[in-house]
Amino acid sequence: MEYTHLCLRGSLFLFSVLHYAHTEMSYSIAEELKPGSFIGNIPKDLGLDVGALSTRKARIEKGKNDRKYCDINLRTGDLFVAERIDREALCGEKHACVLKFELLFEAPLELHRINVQIQDINDNAPTFPKDVIKFEITESAGKGTRYRVNAAHDADIGPNDVQSYALQQNSNFVLNMQTTSEGRKYGELVLEKELDREEQRDIKLLLTALDGGSPQRSGTVVIHVIVLDANDNAPVFSQAVYEARLAENSPFKTVVITVSASDADEGVNGQVTYEFNQMSDKSRMMFSLDETTGQITVTGNIDFEEGYKYEMFVEAKDGYGLTSDAKVIILITDVNDNPPTISLKTLTNPVPENVSPGTEVGIFNVEDKDSEKNSQVRCSIQQNVPFKLVPSITSYYSLVTTDNLDREVVTIYNITIIATDEGSPPVSSITIFQIDISDVNDNPPVFEEQSYSSYVPENNKPGHSLCSVKAHDPDWRQNGTVIYSLLPGEVNGAPVSSYLSVNGDTGVIQSVRSFDYEQLRSFKVYVMARDNGSPPLSSNVTVSVFITDVNDNTPQILYPAPEGNSFMTELVPKGAQGGSLVSKVIAVDGDSGQNAWLSYQIIKSTDPGLFKIDLHSGEIRTQRDISDSDNMKQNIVVAVKDNGQPSLSATCSMFLLISDNLAEVPELKDMAYEDNGSKLTSYLIIALVSVSTFFLTFIIINLGLRFCRRRKPRLLFDGAVAIPSSYLPPNYADVDGTGTLRSAYNYDAYLTTGSRTSDFKFVTSYNDNTLPADQTLRKNPTDFEEVFGDHDVSPEVRQFHCTNF
Repeated sequence: MEYTHLCLRGSLFLFSVLHYAHTEMSYSIAEELKPGSFIGNIPKDLGLDVGALSTRKARIEKGKNDRKYCDINLRTGDLFVAERIDREALCGEKHACVLKFELLFEAPLELHRINVQIQDINDNAPTFPKDVIKFEITESAGKGTRYRVNAAHDADIGPNDVQSYALQQNSNFVLNMQTTSEGRKYGELVLEKELDREEQRDIKLLLTALDGGSPQRSGTVVIHVIVLDANDNAPVFSQAVYEARLAENSPFKTVVITVSASDADEGVNGQVTYEFNQMSDKSRMMFSLDETTGQITVTGNIDFEEGYKYEMFVEAKDGYGLTSDAKVIILITDVNDNPPTISLKTLTNPVPENVSPGTEVGIFNVEDKDSEKNSQVRCSIQQNVPFKLVPSITSYYSLVTTDNLDREVVTIYNITIIATDEGSPPVSSITIFQIDISDVNDNPPVFEEQSYSSYVPENNKPGHSLCSVKAHDPDWRQNGTVIYSLLPGEVNGAPVSSYLSVNGDTGVIQSVRSFDYEQLRSFKVYVMARDNGSPPLSSNVTVSVFITDVNDNTPQILYPAPEGNSFMTELVPKGAQGGSLVSKVIAVDGDSGQNAWLSYQIIKSTDPGLFKIDLHSGEIRTQRDISDSDNMKQNIVVAVKDNGQPSLSATCSMFLLISDNLAEVPELKDMAYEDNGSKLTSYLIIALVSVSTFFLTFIIINLGLRFCRRRKPRLLFDGAVAIPSSYLPPNYADVDGTGTLRSAYNYDAYLTTGSRTSDFKFVTSYNDNTLPADQTLRKNPTDFEEVFGDHDVSPEVRQFHCTNF
């Protein structure tokens, strides 16, 4: 294995966007070396570490001939022959035969030029165009006449080409060496002794062509001399050199050029024929010559990229063998018949969506096999994509991002690169490749609603589904997987987790306990939706839970006390007129809304036609005037019913005595036992004594009311009713204001004339949301007049009212 390392030339260039090193290295090797033969060591010549070849993905890029004659060993850094190199097939008759390659590094991008000079070896022997060369020489030819012999052709060049000729020993001819202006050697037969046709009609000589190689190679041809009568004029061409231009891809039988020669002789001696004398095998396949007309035509595929110049010699011969030759040069002109080729060298795929603008994601190379303007290429990229092309080193481009990427908007980009040369007409090629955008967790979950509300009836069972929250995350896979959870908090001092739970996968919110409307009307919780990205992103939403009332509370009667708890008796004056207010049943309901709307009904009465009760207010009035025939002892059973579904109710009993004087009342004890069997006799006696003590005070207040009011109150009966404060529940709150007594009510006592056994308490409130008059009593003076009518009221009573309501 023989090679010559000629030179290493290095230079550093700066390019537009990135800094790239550009070094030109030159080597020289002989042709026909075995594959694997050593050429040079790249790291040593570049001053690099051998390991850098692998880490930076060094590789040899093919040249325009699309064959990879050389390659690099990444382990050792040796540049070696990859396949057989035939200089004659590669460069033909050109003296300078250079293979050009590119050594490409990545990260960072570097390009080095490699020139490999292919040296000729003597691997071809000289050959003559014909096996036999005929000369027809007249016997009259004089001594010293010269006859040119077609030169032998050797595919080698330089000293390996034909250097000399040797003629077989004979008595008539000697060989004289000649050299053309192009340096091509040929021989001339010089007549040393005149011919005698009568002695010898033909002579056969062996001519040997020798090259200058080592070992020396040779080729032979037989020279057949036929002795003729005299023919003293050889053909003469119209010009010594013919030159023609031919466009590549010219069709078969296209006429390239016509050569012409004339002979001064007449007859057979002046008839000229033409034939190729010297030409390469490749030229012989491309062109043909008409031996009669001298017309050269195309017989092969003319390709500028395969050969741009063809040289040959045409010989003109007369009828008796006198010849002359002319040189023909055919120049092939380039046609823009090759589209640019786009080669993707490296590509980052997929590209993360969070890369910054200006990031390089790919490198590609563009080449055109044509020449001059036909090989100059412009590249462009389709519009409306966030990428652009940045020229880097010669024929290389970088693909960089121009804007922020968003996988949720576009997941895949089909990049179309168009390469157009400068030919006329221009030729283009298109390459399409795909870039995938990889997901980054850059989107938090977003709830479908800004807030959620749920209505749940009280007394629900644990595990009851309240509502479902839903959040969407446009990210991909785990970045878009949403998990739901309750944010820590408290409801009425207890952890929110003791009230509700949320399904982490579906977002369904369920109750953990049973709710009581009377204890808790509404509350808010916060649900967090978190994705599975790294780091995770989250968002919160408010869920308002409203507990709706269920009719689960029975009306509670405040006055009179339920049966069995106490014994209360109301006095009804004997002169009470029809419509007089006798008493009032006061009840409350722990529910709200229509579940707390109460209605009153007398379900049992001693005298059904004597008393009636207002359906909504619970006021008991006389239906007619009291007569002497009416039973003194009246017992009324009242049912209080709410408006829920189903309705709940409670009952109470009220004892009425028709009398103007307690002295007229018969045995109350017997009455008590008769009606309810209670043991409240002693309490009743104490109450009667106490009332009697203040009887006169009541009369004075009643008289004051008569003077204060304009008309006699018909809504107030003579005997007032007392509602002990012990009957009032501690707290009855109704947010809807439906008629149930509120905790904000105060109860003040107002005394009337004729009171003997009890006091009647009118309800007053210091709350602005006082119930309507048909459900409870009002607190202002006008309302007071509505209750007691337009009759005169004593100033004392009116003054008492004004200070306590």
